[in-house]
Amino acid sequence: MTYPDTITLAKGAHKDRSDGLCLLEAVAWFAGEPHSDHPACVSPVLAAYGRSLNDALGDDSRRLLIPFISVLSRTAGDGLDEARGYLALDWIIRVYTPAWLDVAGLTREARALRDLRCISDMAAVQDARPVVLSAWDAAWAAARDAARAAAWAAAWAAAWDAAWAAAWAAAGAAAWDAAWDAAGAAAGDAARDAAGDAAGDAAGAAARAAARAAARAAARAAAGDAARDAARAAARAAARDAARAAARDAAGAAAWAALAPTVARLQDSAIALYADLITGNVS
Repeated sequence: MTYPDTITLAKGAHKDRSDGLCLLEAVAWFAGEPHSDHPACVSPVLAAYGRSLNDALGDDSRRLLIPFISVLSRTAGDGLDEARGYLALDWIIRVYTPAWLDVAGLTREARALRDLRCISDMAAVQDARPVVLSAWDAAWAAARDAARAAAWAAAWAAAWDAAWAAAWAAAGAAAWDAAWDAAGAAAGDAARDAAGDAAGDAAGAAARAAARAAARAAARAAAGDAARDAARAAARAAARDAARAAARDAAGAAAWAALAPTVARLQDSAIALYADLITGNVS
């Protein structure tokens, strides 16, 4: 047994406690279980989210997960995993995806997703589906338009890499894991069917695609003019390979500068979501 407030959380899994502790390994230690990032005392939904969130955050933000250690150790079999799946899906649709749509300039589509009622049951999932699909179409159209306007393919590639890393670092993958795992973890055939539909065919897959498309469009928009200007300047100053390298660097820096505030907001929101997932709070 150890005290959570004495722990420093580290990224990734570790071979033993002397090598470091991630969030779930710390829970195992606190609960007196063998060293593992899959402790038996934790809901599988919360464990999946916690592992992803732990690795997505930087060191300073990761410290904010320490208060969850003791409460996580009492969540296995608590009957809240179906509710957790809907909570995670709601966050993907009404928080995560609109944030990237806003950055891409698709404010109307972002507002439509935010205005949906809370995704807490199958009826809400069915209501959300056409709105999510419309946002997906708009995001992909914006991404294609931005790609056609890009002066340098290499510059675009760097911007996209920066944006996708930023988007997933903001815990989109973690929330998706929580929504998906809830489908398998919820008790009873009816609950599994409802949660599976919520995370999969009805709206979940479209929501994930829309989030990806929004991040892609945001990346291309963020890199846009800076990438082209850097490419032209580098081309005049150096050989082709050096120019392309400079353009990639400039595009990545421009994309990150534009996306960093959104990443920070989503990381804070993802930590708050974890607190709600633990309690199953749908209010």
